[in-house]
Amino acid sequence: MEKGKFYITTPIYYPSDKLHIGHTYCTVATDAIARYKRMCGYDVMFLTGTDEHGQKIEEKANAAGLTPKEFVDKIVEGPGGITDLWKLMNISNDRFIRTTDDYHVQAVQRIFKKMYDKGDIYKGAYKGMYCTPCESFWTESQLKDGKCPDCGREVHYAEEEAYFFRLSKYAKPVQELLESGTFLEPASRVNEMINNFIKPGLEDLCVSRTSFTWGIPVDFDPGHVVYVWVDALFNYTSALGFLNDKYDDYDKFWPADVHIVGKEIVRFHSIIWPAMLMSMGMPLPKKVYGHGWLVIDGGKMSKSKGNVVDPYRLADMFGVDALRFFLLRTFPFGSDGNFSNELLISTINTDLANDLGNLVSRTTAMVEKYFGGTLPAEREADSLDDELKELARTSRDKYEQQMDKLQLHLALEEVFKLIQRANKYIDETAPWQLAKDESKKARLASVLYNLLECLRISLIMLKPFIPESCDKAFAQIGACEKCSSWDSAAVFGTLPANVTVHKGETLFPRLDMEKALAELEKMNAPAAPKFAPIEPEVTIDDFSKCDMRVCKVLSCEAVKKSKKLLKFKLDDGTGTPRQILSGIHEFYEPDQLADFTFGKGYVLREGADVCIVATGLMTARALDAAQSLWAGGVSAAVLDMPSIKPLDEKLLLSFAQKTGAVVTVEEHSVLGGLGGAVAEFLGEHCPVPMHRVGVRDVFGSSGKAADVLSTYHLTAQDIERTVLELLEQKKK
Repeated sequence: MEKGKFYITTPIYYPSDKLHIGHTYCTVATDAIARYKRMCGYDVMFLTGTDEHGQKIEEKANAAGLTPKEFVDKIVEGPGGITDLWKLMNISNDRFIRTTDDYHVQAVQRIFKKMYDKGDIYKGAYKGMYCTPCESFWTESQLKDGKCPDCGREVHYAEEEAYFFRLSKYAKPVQELLESGTFLEPASRVNEMINNFIKPGLEDLCVSRTSFTWGIPVDFDPGHVVYVWVDALFNYTSALGFLNDKYDDYDKFWPADVHIVGKEIVRFHSIIWPAMLMSMGMPLPKKVYGHGWLVIDGGKMSKSKGNVVDPYRLADMFGVDALRFFLLRTFPFGSDGNFSNELLISTINTDLANDLGNLVSRTTAMVEKYFGGTLPAEREADSLDDELKELARTSRDKYEQQMDKLQLHLALEEVFKLIQRANKYIDETAPWQLAKDESKKARLASVLYNLLECLRISLIMLKPFIPESCDKAFAQIGACEKCSSWDSAAVFGTLPANVTVHKGETLFPRLDMEKALAELEKMNAPAAPKFAPIEPEVTIDDFSKCDMRVCKVLSCEAVKKSKKLLKFKLDDGTGTPRQILSGIHEFYEPDQLADFTFGKGYVLREGADVCIVATGLMTARALDAAQSLWAGGVSAAVLDMPSIKPLDEKLLLSFAQKTGAVVTVEEHSVLGGLGGAVAEFLGEHCPVPMHRVGVRDVFGSSGKAADVLSTYHLTAQDIERTVLELLEQKKK
């Protein structure tokens, strides 16, 4: 049943090089949303494409000995290029736009002339600092340490005649748009846009260039080419036929229901884009959603940094569906996520192999073993079935709520609640025991049918995420097209009573972590550098000679001309003071450490919205999280609690009362420790909403610090996500 239209877009990607896993993340997420909407009955238009003009492309093409068009053709449509990547990742886009397409060129020239005739584009001269990779001009005050505030690269002075768009004219209506509702999500990005860009004052925007030629010509002024903003942003309308003769469904699909973009381009889509649409008198898109980055060891993936992850290689090794699932299951959509190969393998093994794959395999195998593949119609219910059936009946609605809010990871969480419950149901009912008693065949048939129904409903909800694997699994459990529809997911008991299964290949074989990592390391290994031989390791006898002492801090002061070092004078009990240096000045001031005493906490950062209480090495992560939260408009205090017994109750109480929300952060178990001590005290003296970040009650693993922190969800991004979740709870 058709429910109306739904228009969704990715950003158009810049083909200066091959795309990495971060671009894939964005496109796969958009694809899952589009597939979900189609499944629900919407007439969907899903657009993606490439932004192909600009100085950077021109320079790269010249360096490669190609024309700019030859250069972008190779990256976009050549072997292993962008269109091949989307085919590999099973992306279901309805349209693919290239800004070099003739119809887009035609539309942009007409749009530029309309805004010029209106007086919203005028000729002037630009003088300022220019970042070539970002294709952005910056004022001196906007630079960060003399470099581009977006990418951190070098800038250079540029001066040229240019056309400008009167962005300043639309500052007030754009601010009102951002403040009015759900135009921009997540909500944290609204404050960032208003406080960091609109309130300081919007400057008019350079929209043409004369210093390079690779762009759409301004047809009424030879020598000028249309600069990126008008060219790139209007792709969302030209792809529907706006002011061109290629398509004719602009009236049907515009305005867009949602633009999915990375957080680094939220500014362009939430400020510049609506301003230009206002200038054109066009309807505004309903929503811009800025997702987070995939980061490696805390830093954004970047071709220039050489830390990008190749999606082709991962898809080839682990399978397309496994990679799609990992990206959308593991990282909260809207927050940054720390990518690691260990996390990828662990997610595949835990969710896909152990939970989903095992449930499909066990259930179909038991139907074949005990009933020859076809269930008998006779049934015998039991009270053990009730909870499972109720969960199955309500899962779709809960999943739908999260999908409609674009909380993809939470939608998947609802699916796996059902899958995990079904696996537990197997243990509770013990089908292998029922099979030994001929009189219990009807009961056994009921158990297996219930499992097949849970699988059917789960697979329907998983279809937007792992489409090929779901089709295989539907065939294995005997689900026809009608039994795998969206409407049928709300009804328990849709499979025929005498359903026939067909046990097939294992959907997701379990991976050997060590072997998989070794293979990846081999694939990615650079030429081995030459190092000096490693000295022999110390023995336990050597270690026993170590003299470990608790020292008293006599004094602490900053080291001149150093931002990181603190100089300590310590009393180690020998009668002779010792001097040491420590690189912790970015986290602690000297006066905090000079009077260190057990039971005393320290204020590392003031804040009004939430209090983050940290200990040990997690204080640095807490400060990183607080800084990121501040950029999103959330004021987070950070307390360092070096000791738990005694706890600095006075300090804790004052900040709990001040902020009304507390998050504890520790690098060990949440059972006991800092979180337990804080919860116990606040529960008695100042009950406030509280979350704990720490190691859950699981078996541990080891590895590199960054990987371990990511595995146990102890990164700054995890802290930030927990804070935002708590603040949502606080509002309620």
